[in-house]
Amino acid sequence: MVIFPDWPAPANVRAATTTRVGGVSEAPYQGLNLGAHVGDDLALVNANRGNLQSHLQLANAPQWLNQIHSTVVVDLETPLVEIPDADGSYTQRKGLACTVMTADCLPVILCDRAGTQVAAVHAGWRGLVDGIIEEAIARFSGDKSDILAWMGPAIGPTAFEVGGEVRAQFIAVDAAAQQAFKPVADNPDDKWLADLYMLATQRLNRAGVNQVFGGQYCTFSDSEQFYSYRRDGVTGRQATLIWLE
Repeated sequence: MVIFPDWPAPANVRAATTTRVGGVSEAPYQGLNLGAHVGDDLALVNANRGNLQSHLQLANAPQWLNQIHSTVVVDLETPLVEIPDADGSYTQRKGLACTVMTADCLPVILCDRAGTQVAAVHAGWRGLVDGIIEEAIARFSGDKSDILAWMGPAIGPTAFEVGGEVRAQFIAVDAAAQQAFKPVADNPDDKWLADLYMLATQRLNRAGVNQVFGGQYCTFSDSEQFYSYRRDGVTGRQATLIWLE
């Protein structure tokens, strides 16, 4: 049902990312679909969400967001009453799970060495180029070099084809981004394979975060474990969560 990040986070920092394995949703959302906005039966989605909360022994429900490919990061002081339009959340409060949903986009979670602050980010290419990761890092007090990051399952560098205009936007912000793009064979239509993991790592490093982990999955190529919007179109969503105990 879940993957637990392999990273040297403090013991009181808990994190998990879900797979599609388990759950009660039916095709084309087969498995543990957590997205309430994708056309699935809401009763089944809510059952999946409840099972996840129970499995992770969360005191409060995951703090879901209405993700819009923005750079908005909300501060969680108390459990959310209304779902905000945002693509990241940050908290210093115990028991509130910062949560993002993905199905090819890159989930990034952050914590500090002291185990007092956590954040979760939904980084599609638009949010990534516009600075969603930097917005989340800016919420952290203290030295940015004390922040740890883990990158969850996303579409991998051999599967994420984009146009030249996407590459140009990244390079306009940071010339080093050209290292994260490889031309598609022959490349008659200015198509490129983009490495979201490398692009995110570059942004993290530029913001002072050098302890970066994860990045070994590909949602597109692993249909048994993960949902992929690029692969299937109509599909479910997995979630990545981080919280303080």
